[in-house]
Amino acid sequence: MAVLRRALTLAGLLCLLGARSTSEYDLKAAFLYNFAHFVQWPAEALPASAPFTIGILGEDPFGKSLDETVLNETIDGHRMVVRRFQSSEKADSCHILFISSKEATRLERAKTPLRKRGLLTVGESKDFAQRSGIIGFVVADRRLQLVVNLGAANAAGLTISSKLLRQSRIVGPEKSPG
Repeated sequence: MAVLRRALTLAGLLCLLGARSTSEYDLKAAFLYNFAHFVQWPAEALPASAPFTIGILGEDPFGKSLDETVLNETIDGHRMVVRRFQSSEKADSCHILFISSKEATRLERAKTPLRKRGLLTVGESKDFAQRSGIIGFVVADRRLQLVVNLGAANAAGLTISSKLLRQSRIVGPEKSPG
């Protein structure tokens, strides 16, 4: 909870300072890292020797930020790594997949949803969570906010901590954190 609170406090400070661009993606990188601590994956999604993979689909807006955030980090004994993918077909080894706004548009047009058991999809395009993504980043009133689609999370076999849900706007068919 303290980690999430620090990330949200950092978000507020960055917004007060008028920071955008690189700082926004530093903050999003921190959130991607922290999602690993606040989401429970099905056992089959994390084989014993496999790394915990955060993927980026399409254009990478993070620069070195995400790599530096997860460097030497582990989650439940799994080494954290970042991989970049140019197509959704190759992104099947991820646990968290960030979908850039440009790629989300292409996926919608191609009608290629990424609904895999054990895959947490995170995006920044307009209405990402409302359109079957699991967590959407929304910048409103100069603040980074989270939008969570519980129905999509449940369909992927993921359980999102109530600590994260309390900091989020819930959308989709299952709107209560239960």
